Amino acid sequence: MANTSDIKNGLCINFNGKLYTITEFQHVKPGKGPAFVRTKLKNIETGKVIDNTFSAGHSIEIVRIEHRQYQYLYPENNGYHFMNTETFEQVFIDGHMIEQPEYLKEEMVVTIIFHAEEENPLVVEMPHFIEATVTYTEPGVKGDTATNTLKPATIDTGAEIRVPLFINTDDRIKVDTRTGQYAERIKE
Repeated sequence: MANTSDIKNGLCINFNGKLYTITEFQHVKPGKGPAFVRTKLKNIETGKVIDNTFSAGHSIEIVRIEHRQYQYLYPENNGYHFMNTETFEQVFIDGHMIEQPEYLKEEMVVTIIFHAEEENPLVVEMPHFIEATVTYTEPGVKGDTATNTLKPATIDTGAEIRVPLFINTDDRIKVDTRTGQYAERIKE
């Protein structure tokens, strides 16, 4: 069993029955009293970040996780089918395990995090940015370049986002999948 001296960024631990990754840590040795370790823990399934303080020498349970590349194939009922890009093995993932499923495109490569000992998928990480084609938006008028003015647009995945006034139907754009916001227009 490991203890607090083994803590490092990116380490996955079982804490209170849930899986967390350590995003920040700081060993503290005050002048008076025992040493301790301040940490920020990110829940793998929900993404929620919590602060926790471990006393020095406290036992922690390290969990081995693996990041694997999978290609998106197709949706079915409340989930999605993916294929491993190396072994061609297919896996079905429930929709609640994907943070922004409305940005999935056929043949898109995503990272699926697996619990290594149990071989079960924990969460699907989307690429931070995707390229999409605007399938519908109100037409832009020449000279509409006002800053911070947005209009609704539908992209080829079916998701609706807000874009600047100068974007037109059939324009290629880059979308941030973490926030669902327009990032930039792609020059052809």
